[in-house]
Amino acid sequence: MTQTEQKQKRILVLCVDRDGDLTTKAEIKTPLIGREKNLNAAVSLALKDPEEPDANAMFEAIRVYDRLIGENKPDEVFEIATVSGSELGSISADRKIVAELGEVLQSFPASEVILVTDGYSDEAVLPLIESRVPVSSVRRIVVKHSESIEETAALFSRYFKMILENPKYSRIALGLPGLLFLILGVLAIFGLVHYYLMAFIIVLGTYMFIKGFGVDKMARKAYIWVKEYSPPPLPVQISVFSTLAGILCVGIGFYLGYDEASPFVDASNWLNVFSPQVAGHFIMGSKDLVIVGVCVALTGRAIRWYFERDARLLRNAALIVLIGWTRQILEYTSNILINPKIGYEVLIFSIVVGILLGIASLLVIVVIHRSAKGFFKESEEKVEEFKEEG
Repeated sequence: MTQTEQKQKRILVLCVDRDGDLTTKAEIKTPLIGREKNLNAAVSLALKDPEEPDANAMFEAIRVYDRLIGENKPDEVFEIATVSGSELGSISADRKIVAELGEVLQSFPASEVILVTDGYSDEAVLPLIESRVPVSSVRRIVVKHSESIEETAALFSRYFKMILENPKYSRIALGLPGLLFLILGVLAIFGLVHYYLMAFIIVLGTYMFIKGFGVDKMARKAYIWVKEYSPPPLPVQISVFSTLAGILCVGIGFYLGYDEASPFVDASNWLNVFSPQVAGHFIMGSKDLVIVGVCVALTGRAIRWYFERDARLLRNAALIVLIGWTRQILEYTSNILINPKIGYEVLIFSIVVGILLGIASLLVIVVIHRSAKGFFKESEEKVEEFKEEG
């Protein structure tokens, strides 16, 4: 290359057919380099589709090229070329444009480009060109309202593609109408079209109910929870089961107490509900299962704390003993409420015995805790009854 050629500006008039109409409609292979090839290709494309905006863009590129040649500037060298993308659009079209632009620049290493487009593809094409060679000018060709029409068509096709491919939208836009059409077809086969309105209301109402109350989301969360559920440790399972069993026993005990007391309730006098005799019969009928239920729940907690080496196990054991003895106190209390003449000496005796059992349980707890101190884990909570006097 001579020194004069190095000083000359090499300007490329480039036309870009991003959607590949030259190949799909006119069966013309790109890139096209030179005025004659571009003119022949533009004529062929215009003959195939007179409304094609890419043909008008190619004619405009030839007109710009002829005008620049006519200016006859010795320090500038001009060339015209056309590259095309793909009808698939997006990444495939951009990669094809870049590859063909590379071929053009190898044949004519331009120092700058005058870009001619149909207006719609500027935003997508311009960065691709500028990343390889400077763009000194952009010429947009808009035939009538082709830009707005093409943008509308592209926007519509984009959303239509999203509806078809995105399950989030396809279930609403295609799935629900498809189900309604399917029901209509099935009813028509069996001659039951007159039931279609009823079926339409049921399907639409069910869908709105599920979406409105988030039933589908709750079902999905429940499925994930069941799928990923991991059962708790065995001591925790025993404690939960014992608590539920204890609550069940207490509930049944209250029912038995009600059943025992109901024959002594006078429906005509509601104050009779709070009479000592009714209370005595209620306690008499419910005491056994209520005491058993509470002891079962506490026993389950005691088993859990044993495996966890928790010092609260000892207090829980003492509480089970005291609640078990409470049955005697409740029995004598119910007897007095039902028949006050039997005397209260036995009730006082059972209360004193209960107090002595509580004191004995406390002493046993202190002894066991001191002798088995290494068995229990250290707890952050300081329990006063286990403190040793310094």
